[in-house]
Amino acid sequence: MLAYTYIEKGKFELREKEKPMLLDPRDAIVRITLSSICTSDLHIKHGSVPRAVPGITVGHEMVGIVEQVGADVKSVKVGDRVTVNVETFCGECFFCKKGFVNNCTDKNGGWALGCRIDGGQAEYVRVPYADQGLDVIPENVTDAQALFVGDVLATGYWAAQISEIKKEDTVLIIGAGPTGICTLQCVMLYEPEKIIVCDIDPARIAFVKKHYPDVLTCTSDEVHSFVAQHSAHGGADVVLEVAGSCDTFRMAWECARPNAIVTVVALYDEAQVLPLPDMYGKNLIFKTGGVDGCNCRETLDLIAEGKIDTTPLITHTYALRDIEAAYKLFENREDGVIKVAIRCD
Repeated sequence: MLAYTYIEKGKFELREKEKPMLLDPRDAIVRITLSSICTSDLHIKHGSVPRAVPGITVGHEMVGIVEQVGADVKSVKVGDRVTVNVETFCGECFFCKKGFVNNCTDKNGGWALGCRIDGGQAEYVRVPYADQGLDVIPENVTDAQALFVGDVLATGYWAAQISEIKKEDTVLIIGAGPTGICTLQCVMLYEPEKIIVCDIDPARIAFVKKHYPDVLTCTSDEVHSFVAQHSAHGGADVVLEVAGSCDTFRMAWECARPNAIVTVVALYDEAQVLPLPDMYGKNLIFKTGGVDGCNCRETLDLIAEGKIDTTPLITHTYALRDIEAAYKLFENREDGVIKVAIRCD
């Protein structure tokens, strides 16, 4: 089968590999129909994910059809159309039982697919703990609608969920990339009084204005004054940092009012400084980390009900054999790209 493979820092390559096999009775083999490129894939390419294993197939956003299941798999069957969760988790350890599935203690727990074990920018993928990692797609939901359920939408849903958003709040979202837009859609479910989206890229600001006209937008140059102008208490009640650039962590806490919640879900290339003397007295609550992606069933139901629609994010689609061109476009942000879908069937 064709599989896009991490060779070494700075180098991915489309290679022929053996089709995966069941290794455990809790595994499933999924024939991938649609995959996607995530910024985290670029982090692997750039060497920012030390735990990524050279030789693995990359890709952790995917949907497909179950082709084979292990003897202990109960929740899906051969022929089911499914989403694949970015995280694999046992469901039985201390952290899984608490819902902290990102911290599953199993050797394949957390973000394994496309990082430590073969992922889904390929024709087939083996999914460990299939009962936890796969969800059946409702009949009225397309593959394209379900594509982001396992990763960027899971991240946005989790970020909004832990941010304790209230209806009277002003919420600032820093970053209007794919994860930022998914976060925006999930924040909208809580119906806060105001939502502000900030990004450095005029094209992405234009995308937000086009698709979400009731959302306020601003550039990074004006964000401090803009947030102050549109907030009742000098800053946002909730800030969600989804950009992960060199200045956005400081921007997040500076734009927060005292006693605000600052939720950081961005993955940074470099270490960030926590300047406690500068922020002393703001009494901020920070929430940060990798997504606990255990709400995929809920987000699929929201899509089926028409309350979430991430299909506008797919601005370009390529065949798997053309994935090099897809990566070039995505990495260079050419042609107004937001998300690139990869046809794998």
